[in-house]
Amino acid sequence: MTKIDWDSLPHGGDLFGELQLSEIAPPPQASAWPGLALCGAGAAAAAWLSDHYGFPIMLLGLLVGLSLNFVSRDPATHKGLDIAGRTFLRIGIVILGFQVTLAQVVDLGPEAFAALLAVMGVTMAAGMIGARLAGQSRHAGLLAGGATAICGASAALALYGVIGKDRVSQAQFAMTLVLVSLASAFAMSVYPVLAAEFGLSARAAGFLTGASIHDVAQAIGGGYAFSNEAGIYATIVKLSRVAMLAPLVALAGWVLNAESRTASVMQRLSLPWFILGFLAVLAGNSLFAVPAGVREFALVASKALLLIAVTATAMRSRMDLLLDLGWRAAVPVLAASMASVLAALALAALVIR
Repeated sequence: MTKIDWDSLPHGGDLFGELQLSEIAPPPQASAWPGLALCGAGAAAAAWLSDHYGFPIMLLGLLVGLSLNFVSRDPATHKGLDIAGRTFLRIGIVILGFQVTLAQVVDLGPEAFAALLAVMGVTMAAGMIGARLAGQSRHAGLLAGGATAICGASAALALYGVIGKDRVSQAQFAMTLVLVSLASAFAMSVYPVLAAEFGLSARAAGFLTGASIHDVAQAIGGGYAFSNEAGIYATIVKLSRVAMLAPLVALAGWVLNAESRTASVMQRLSLPWFILGFLAVLAGNSLFAVPAGVREFALVASKALLLIAVTATAMRSRMDLLLDLGWRAAVPVLAASMASVLAALALAALVIR
């Protein structure tokens, strides 16, 4: 009787063959849709709450994301959360360049622009000093100072893209986002009253709100809460701060790359692609007349992408680590916010007429 060599036969339809084929078959690629769908739902909930109750939309995105952070325990959500937290963030920052032109920066004049740079420098220094006094890393101070000096959550997201989670933990980053958003909401209500108490002119009040309130919409809203003239000037001042996002992130990237001994010269001089994209869009917006409809669509798209990125970041944050940070983690943002308003108030009274 002929002996059958079972190993030489094709695995075709027998169960053992199917099991063998399943062992060598590559695993299916993870889908991004579960994570993206969850981020979209969380961002939509934040937008609805903001529209109905008038609360800052970025702060609501953070709070909704933190309340849903248990979803990140499922590996099926990781790919979508990564895309939302990184890719969407970078695209949102690029198209943010449609809101700024170099002409707006020039309109400030040399004295006001120098005063604005002074406020930003003091704010950055205060964040670094606050981090040192509280026993936090200088990278945490850079994140807090940069977010407070430029444009709140958007700047924090951009800076974290070059700082990285190896230098600042995800929990510290989430804490910075929450505190910056809270400080901005508080400032929008208080700073116009402060300007009136000190008897500032409309332009000086616009400088105060535009130079010291973190979020763009809240800075402009704070100016208009004082007067129409203050709101117009606050818009110019605030958008000039937004234009400083690219230089700040570029400088931070160069400094951080210089710390790495393994980085080549080209790596140390290179800029993140989304910052180059921001600069390119800003330059195009300055040189060519972009239709108002395009700018409005770009603003809505940028806000939506940044909101989804903030929500995704909060979903990836562990609440237990956030609670373990303690009060010291709040010091850099608090120090930067206090220095920002004091410097802006002093320079508004002395320089702006």
